[in-house]
Amino acid sequence: MSSPTAEPRLNIPEWTVSELAAALKRTVEDAYPYVRVRGEISGFRGPHSSGHAYFALKDEGARIDAVVWRSAFQRMRVKPEEGLEVIATGRLTTYPGRSTYQLVIETLEPSGLGALMALLEARKQKLAAEGLFDEARKQLLPGLPAVIGVVTSPTGAVIRDILHRLNDRFPRRVLVWPVRVQGEGAADEIAAAIRGFNALPAGGAGGALPRPDLIIVARGGGSIEDLWAFNEEIVVRAAAESMIALVSGVGHETDVTLIDFAADKRAPTPTAAAEMAVPVRADLIVRVEKLSARAFSCWRHHQDGRRTELRAAARALPSRDALLAQPRQRLDTAAERLPRALIANTRQHHAAFALTAARLSPLLLQARVTRGRERARDQFARAERAVRVYLARRTGDLDRAGQLLAALSYPAVLKRGFALVRGPDDRPLHSAAAIPAGTRLAIEFADGVVGATADGPLGPRRGGGRKRRGGGDPSQGSLF
Repeated sequence: MSSPTAEPRLNIPEWTVSELAAALKRTVEDAYPYVRVRGEISGFRGPHSSGHAYFALKDEGARIDAVVWRSAFQRMRVKPEEGLEVIATGRLTTYPGRSTYQLVIETLEPSGLGALMALLEARKQKLAAEGLFDEARKQLLPGLPAVIGVVTSPTGAVIRDILHRLNDRFPRRVLVWPVRVQGEGAADEIAAAIRGFNALPAGGAGGALPRPDLIIVARGGGSIEDLWAFNEEIVVRAAAESMIALVSGVGHETDVTLIDFAADKRAPTPTAAAEMAVPVRADLIVRVEKLSARAFSCWRHHQDGRRTELRAAARALPSRDALLAQPRQRLDTAAERLPRALIANTRQHHAAFALTAARLSPLLLQARVTRGRERARDQFARAERAVRVYLARRTGDLDRAGQLLAALSYPAVLKRGFALVRGPDDRPLHSAAAIPAGTRLAIEFADGVVGATADGPLGPRRGGGRKRRGGGDPSQGSLF
């Protein structure tokens, strides 16, 4: 007798697997429509080729699968990274294909300041290992830039402070590239602005804006979350790749972001960045005036010394007549020799001029052209000789082939005393036994054709072997 527990419960409703999975999905989504979960990211290997990101959140006692759809992943300010402790906000659902539940994450933020600082330190070490922070690659700032590009928010107090400080120190042309300095998409806009300034043509060619001589990336102070856009890799790499000298003026003196390490110069504040960009015009004027005064003083002192030396030298000089007596005599003597000397000098310079003229480039070019033509003629002569030799060889080969062909042709055989016998159908006859009596024959000699009638076979050829030289019909001639 079977146990009562083994009997089937026929009153329980029957589910298909899909129906049960759908019911579980609705139950989980209704019970947990929107949740915030704290955990450590595990198994993240970067976004999938579809743009979605798959990983897991875990703590010391449990693990839950998580997915970030592509649209949400692109909007995230903090991207998932392996081992990062985060607070994920999203919807809990199930995946019927594997009978598992998972968290569909919509927003992601680091779990506390410690996690954010750990992420920042790891990113800093990674970029430093690539050499983006090396001092050897940093550029010197221009002494007095003609155009200054500013990457900042156009509505904040930062741009007003920068413009005010530049006007106070040394007014320059300023190009402002407006960007968001925090929040979603801020990092992409900042990186695009840096690369956009670098892409401008130098000097404003083609009517475009001129490329700045210096770039200032600026933002006021704030929390580490507010300044996080300046810690993103895309911004740091754009600053490191900039071919224009770049000054980072982000935050207050105590705020440090990763762009500070990649920039060519770090300013503690945006106002200090403007001070680094240009010198004080009044100070430059004072310095120039001081240098000018020192130069004039040196010149005047030098002139006074020369004047004193001149007076001392004048007192030591003899009288004018005594000083000029010998030169006057030499002048008279030279005047007598001058006509002959002029002629000789003219001839000498003419010869030197002719020698120099012979060395001028047109003559050298003409000589080179002449030598080139001679080489070309030599090459052409050699080529012509080679062609003649080649044609002579081929002509000889052709002549020998023609002689051989003429020797082997049947007209040549006929000329040696032989005859060609043809039948009524004009075909050559090769056998006497095949010619019946009365057949009309055409016998071709070297000098013409004669007709004949066959009398029938006369039997085998008499004499068998070859006739001795000198025997036979004298009119037939000798084949030898």
